[in-house]
Amino acid sequence: MNRIKKVPVKKIGVIERYQEFLPVSDRTPIISLNEGNTPLILSEALPSVLGLKGLKIYFKFEGLNPTGSFKDRGMTMAVSKALEEGATSVMCASTGNTSASAAAFASRCGMKCYVLIPEGKIAKGKLLQAFRYGAKVVVVKGNFDDALELVKKITATHPIQIVNSVNPYRIEGQKTAAFEICDDLGDAPDYHAIPVGNAGNITAYWRGYREYKEKGHSDTLPKMLGFQAAGAAPIVLNRVVKNPETIATAIRIGNPASWASALKARDESGGLIESVTDDEIRWAYRFLAEREGIFAEPASAAAVAGVVNLAKRNYFKKGSRIACTLTGSGLKDPEFALSFDDRIESVEPSIDAVLKVIGTVPPARTKKSSVR
Repeated sequence: MNRIKKVPVKKIGVIERYQEFLPVSDRTPIISLNEGNTPLILSEALPSVLGLKGLKIYFKFEGLNPTGSFKDRGMTMAVSKALEEGATSVMCASTGNTSASAAAFASRCGMKCYVLIPEGKIAKGKLLQAFRYGAKVVVVKGNFDDALELVKKITATHPIQIVNSVNPYRIEGQKTAAFEICDDLGDAPDYHAIPVGNAGNITAYWRGYREYKEKGHSDTLPKMLGFQAAGAAPIVLNRVVKNPETIATAIRIGNPASWASALKARDESGGLIESVTDDEIRWAYRFLAEREGIFAEPASAAAVAGVVNLAKRNYFKKGSRIACTLTGSGLKDPEFALSFDDRIESVEPSIDAVLKVIGTVPPARTKKSSVR
């Protein structure tokens, strides 16, 4: 019997795939977990719900990166360059995803990783990842901005490399998601919606779209649409928010490191940066999971909530293509996922008991007649 010989497909990360666009050389040791190549999923339900069937909405689901978030794109670059420059340890402040990614890539090449997190302000799923990847985690009695200031000061005076998004290599890696979207669609979308916390991602995507167009890989540029949580919206308010609050822990940041470049992305693209409420985030979070089959973290839902708000104001032109970045996996925040009114019920092992719970009332049983 003749069998077809199967040729293994080599999976590569974003540095190998897009190295012509990245500041790497033959001397750069590539530290990769085969990050990137995440799916661009066409929305099935949202355009109908919005009454805009002419729209095409795509979800760039970054939750399928190796550590479950978009941070892996930037971290492969930051850690690779740190190793090239002779660093033996890295440090970051984090609301969760950065810590998980930094710890994973550091463990991959034998580096030490130090993580500073704000007290009580990190989802347990993300904290668990940092611990299990072997990072030294320190809880700071303050918010993310306090933790980041400490990291900046420590890395400025000690031989430790900072890997927050103030590290320019982080932005370089994160821009590759824009390349992938153009590759999948054949061109850039008309609009790109994205959550904004520390503002590195909106900065990175805009850079990626511009560079791809300059090289002739796409013909157009999207309008960048950034969305902050209402309780953590310094860019929208045009002032630092000293005590930011929102259910979306990944964007609970009051003084974004990439504030200026986020404004540049907004203005150069002709887009906008607005805020969405926690209630709007909750609705979008559940809609993604229950109607689209995509389990994303709460911060991801900010972009979808923003698109819904704009659609209600007739912002989008008919026939537009909109890409929404979903930044991370819903498994990052299991406590939030279980915080709703839904309850898992325990029943006796009988058909009637199960049908009663699921809402199907069993028909009444009729007695057999004894008359013959």
